[in-house]
Amino acid sequence: MEIWKESQLRQLANTADINTAFQLSLNFVRNLGYKFCAFSITSYRSEAHYQSVNLNNYPNDLNIQYEQNNASRFDPIIAHCNHSSLPLLWDEALFSATPWLWQLLQQQGLAHGWSQAIHDEETGLCGILSLARSHCPISAYELYEYLGFTVFIGRHLHTLATRIHFRKPASPRPPALSAREIEVLKLSADGKTAYEIARILSLSERTINFHVHRAIEKLGVTNKIAAVIAAARSGTI
Repeated sequence: MEIWKESQLRQLANTADINTAFQLSLNFVRNLGYKFCAFSITSYRSEAHYQSVNLNNYPNDLNIQYEQNNASRFDPIIAHCNHSSLPLLWDEALFSATPWLWQLLQQQGLAHGWSQAIHDEETGLCGILSLARSHCPISAYELYEYLGFTVFIGRHLHTLATRIHFRKPASPRPPALSAREIEVLKLSADGKTAYEIARILSLSERTINFHVHRAIEKLGVTNKIAAVIAAARSGTI
């Protein structure tokens, strides 16, 4: 590897601020021959919780028109990257369903480009790194030669972005069991039978079974043992 590449990639790897990391990435890809660079995050799972991330040095007019037309809903780059981690070379055929977006990219100087997806199974998020330029088509050999660099850059930006912007779903609050239900489950956890618990609490066995059944329903389980385990895990008993 050339010295400048190793030096810049090492500097990028040691950067924890995503904006600084993006600027270093932009400098690196410019040295590879690309004028434009973009990194964004989408979700390929409907339940993922995250704040949008969109870093790029695209022309301002392109970003404005993209937002005004809500183009992310129709962007074939996003559609591909959400389902595949294979590099995607931009061409007219890719944008056959959205020719206006292809024309917009051409008009703004992004005539030749490619995108690389980074899939994160833990969060359900997809990081997309895109490189583009106005001159010289991108060959298959060029994709092969630079693939390792784009994956490295994309993964680092993705890690920094999700560290800041990914929101884990709030843990569900433990179901509100009654004092009697908690008491019955505690005694059940000690190995007591419904008959024994009824004798201890001076209640009927039928009443004890009623409280067990209500606890099972509230905890969303199927039997008394599972109810005891669920209550213990939630800290209720």
